[in-house]
Amino acid sequence: MIDINIRKKLHGSDGEMYLEVNLQVQQGEFIALSGQSGSGKTTLLRVLAGLEKSEGKISVDGVMWSGEKKQLSVQKRRIGFVFQDYALFENMSVLDNLLYVTKDTQLAQKLLDITELSTLKNHFPASLSGGQKQRVALCRAMMNQPKLLLLDEPLSALDPTMRLKLQDEILTLHKEFQTTTVMVSHDPSEIYRLASRVLVLDKGKIIKDGSAKEVLLKTNGSAKFSFEGELLEITKVDIINIAIISIGQQIVEVVLSDTEAQKLKIGQKVTLSTKAFHPNISF
Repeated sequence: MIDINIRKKLHGSDGEMYLEVNLQVQQGEFIALSGQSGSGKTTLLRVLAGLEKSEGKISVDGVMWSGEKKQLSVQKRRIGFVFQDYALFENMSVLDNLLYVTKDTQLAQKLLDITELSTLKNHFPASLSGGQKQRVALCRAMMNQPKLLLLDEPLSALDPTMRLKLQDEILTLHKEFQTTTVMVSHDPSEIYRLASRVLVLDKGKIIKDGSAKEVLLKTNGSAKFSFEGELLEITKVDIINIAIISIGQQIVEVVLSDTEAQKLKIGQKVTLSTKAFHPNISF
């Protein structure tokens, strides 16, 4: 079990604030960290990794990683960290990138088999695609069989097809090695597929803590679905008001009443829901 009770000063867009986190993480949990940019998600990962210091304490299975009198080094924390930018050694082959962590050729081959990289083990990073590089980075992070795997939006630069494939491989590795995993992500579908627990941060504080369904499902009452989006435009066709709304990668049109059209502003965040197949917009 991981006990986290930390406090760290941050400089956000609204000035100084404090990252204050007090929680327990059970062995084998897959936790997704969500929230707006600047809310403290990546800083929390870096504090857990020992890359940044904080007040308070972090203990893992009774071993103090961080406290008033002790700061365990990054190398001794048995963590795996996967960044967005791969951070591979360009002058080393795929296999050598893994063996740089520990000379366990059997484990390296097992990881390469799971991620379908065996045929590329003698290739250098420059010859690999983005998805292949990220798989190598993931394998390398697993080479020391970490107690804690930290993922900082590792799939954000990949196309949807490759993203889905790597989500499956992350989940396979998580289950195979029973690793406790903490991942930063802004993608609701990715969080829903992978996470057993979701924490939402806002200005350094955890404001939501629950299952993916509890945190992400935003329907109210008898609403059949509910999506958040941005109002791009309001046009009038004859006597009908039409709102153009961006939801994820989709642009949708919704008919508005005159009252709704007067209250809404371009650029405003809105919620689109439906009851009995009748769309409603709220803000």
